[in-house]
Amino acid sequence: MWTCKNLWKKLAPLARSSSTLCRQNARGVVLNNDRRLPLVPQAHMSSGTPGSGGDNNLYYLLVGATCVGGGFYAYRTIKGDKERYQERINEIASRPNKVVPEQPITEAPGEQAAETPQEIAPVTEDAPAETPEITPIVEEVSPEVAAVEQEDPPTTPEAEIAPEPVVGPAPEESVGTPDADPVVDSEPSVEPSPVEVTEEPPASVVESEPTPVAESLPAETAEPQTETESETESAAEPATVAPAEVPAPTPVEFPSHAPYLLIGGGTASFAAARSIRARDPGARVLIITDEPDLPYMRPPLSKELWFSDDPSVVDTLRFKQWNGKERSIYFQPPSFYVSPQDLEKVENGGVAVLTGKKVVHMDVRGNKVTLSDNTEISYDKCLIATGGVPRNLQVIERAGEEVTKRTTLFRKVEDFKALDKVSRDTKSITIIGGGFLGSELACALGRRSADSDLEVIQMFPEKGNMGKVLPEYLSNWTTAKVKSEGVTIITEALVKAVSFKDGKVEIKLKDGRVVKTDHIVAAVGLEPSVELAKSAGLEVDSDFGGFRVNAELQARSNIWVAGDAACFYDIRLGRRRVEHHDHAVVSGRLAGENMTGANKPYWHQSMFWSDLGPDVGYEAIGIVDSSLPTVGVFAKATAKDTPKAATEKSGTGIRSESETEGTASSPVASSTPEPPPVPEQKDNYGKGVIFYLRDKVVVGIILWNVFNRMPVARKIIKDGEEHADLNEVAKLFNIHED
Repeated sequence: MWTCKNLWKKLAPLARSSSTLCRQNARGVVLNNDRRLPLVPQAHMSSGTPGSGGDNNLYYLLVGATCVGGGFYAYRTIKGDKERYQERINEIASRPNKVVPEQPITEAPGEQAAETPQEIAPVTEDAPAETPEITPIVEEVSPEVAAVEQEDPPTTPEAEIAPEPVVGPAPEESVGTPDADPVVDSEPSVEPSPVEVTEEPPASVVESEPTPVAESLPAETAEPQTETESETESAAEPATVAPAEVPAPTPVEFPSHAPYLLIGGGTASFAAARSIRARDPGARVLIITDEPDLPYMRPPLSKELWFSDDPSVVDTLRFKQWNGKERSIYFQPPSFYVSPQDLEKVENGGVAVLTGKKVVHMDVRGNKVTLSDNTEISYDKCLIATGGVPRNLQVIERAGEEVTKRTTLFRKVEDFKALDKVSRDTKSITIIGGGFLGSELACALGRRSADSDLEVIQMFPEKGNMGKVLPEYLSNWTTAKVKSEGVTIITEALVKAVSFKDGKVEIKLKDGRVVKTDHIVAAVGLEPSVELAKSAGLEVDSDFGGFRVNAELQARSNIWVAGDAACFYDIRLGRRRVEHHDHAVVSGRLAGENMTGANKPYWHQSMFWSDLGPDVGYEAIGIVDSSLPTVGVFAKATAKDTPKAATEKSGTGIRSESETEGTASSPVASSTPEPPPVPEQKDNYGKGVIFYLRDKVVVGIILWNVFNRMPVARKIIKDGEEHADLNEVAKLFNIHED
């Protein structure tokens, strides 16, 4: 405040002079121009000496208060920072000093024994008189072994500690270091059974590690430091104490870091792993799956496995394809994979699968995931291929436990095994759903019912099987085909309620019909698994579901999504989400390539197929929706126009494995102007091509009993051209050839 006062003393004369000069200049202007300036009321401010006016005192008071307040605030801030700094220093200083485990190596044997609380009276050459007071039986040996056991105290077996004699504590007990406390806690059996071991060993030449031994002679405790571990164990055998062992450290079950982390153990993950290894031969890939099985293909679970004559197919999971060749549902045998604990050690990398583990949290910023057992694994690049879970009807979920345990949601290997057992133990099964899965299972179970008393019922809200995909006339034909397999079809069935009465599951429909059955199979669609979206902050598409990704299947800079869970941007057909085997193969392969720097967009049109037994099958590509206008071109089929014949020609039961490798070259139309004569066919839909149109452009194609022509269909959709005569386009598929 006094500083402000002095400053004002110096500035006040200048202010008065300036004010006087301004008034004189203004008066001169008025006289020279014969004009009078408008008078403005003067501000009455005293510029006299301090204390001569009240206004000056008020000004001093305000300025002084401001200075004092600012100084007090700065003082409090600096003082608070100093206090917090000192508290932090005191906290760090109060922490126990970490003792290096190798410290006992540099000390004398007597000091080494004194640092362990269980060695109450150390057995050394310097203190022979205190030998009888040894509480833990100390086997003196090389200090290196003692250091190893201090690093891993829980490895000492309790069976070796139990027979120790306990004597009153010796004065040297207080010499122990802070690291000795955990050793006492981890070996609580040091003090019991005081006289179990009474005889002296013939040779007290034993290890210096804190393992049990009888009361040893003091004169012999110096020599054991030169003995080997095997000699120590043999010396301890005459006593009643178990031989001391130094077991190897517990192997790590899985690595803490994976350069390539794939979440999900399905087709997309396996395709991505194979693609990554193809472009980066030394890559280390870790697949995490909550299933107990290695990666396998799902289509045979609802197709070929049900038609196998092998009674042990449920255990072997090997089946005969339509062409008669046998294979397993697993993509590769266990020998193909590297064990998770060896993934970081193998020289040329490899693919490891961690089964029975579920990723429950994903830290995108920290590049790590958390498993269901709270284990964390970090990654450089990550693929989310979690697939989906089968949907269930709300009326079934609300029906109670008795109905729930008699309901199968078909998706995994265990679901196939469970339904196979149900089909052999019950008398009736009802399948709710008329899509691909429901129709395939209906045909499979219907074929089995021919040899048993099993009743198979299929119900769905549409007018025919696969009514949402096939045009009405073809849906009706498919329904008749399913009926011929021994299946009872109930169309336009909307389930109103489900209950359990008198040992039966009772299904009530909205139109009043009632169906009683022993077991329900709900095949009403798939819900993409997007549980990680919340923790990872990833976007879920509100229209199609699934993780929203760009054309490169990328959700973040180092995170990709493939398979059923990916809602991707199709550069030809727009945003889509596809739930089929071939899409899992193609998207997984593309994601793996992009994870290694390919930066390719998704342009490949994936296909899907369905087989209603070995005689009827179809392949589809693009958008196949029965609400779109369609044009079908059919021809009479021959004996080779069946799924069985197609697999015999291609050599594989999973047709997409061969066809997706084909290039979409320009198709060549058949030179045959007219269909050749073929055997008589009982229907008009033996084989053909169905085109799905949107704005007169082909956006989807179904090849009905026409196989190995998918590259042609793919190119037609990719070109996106308007065709005046689709009959001419159908000739590109050679449907009129023998």
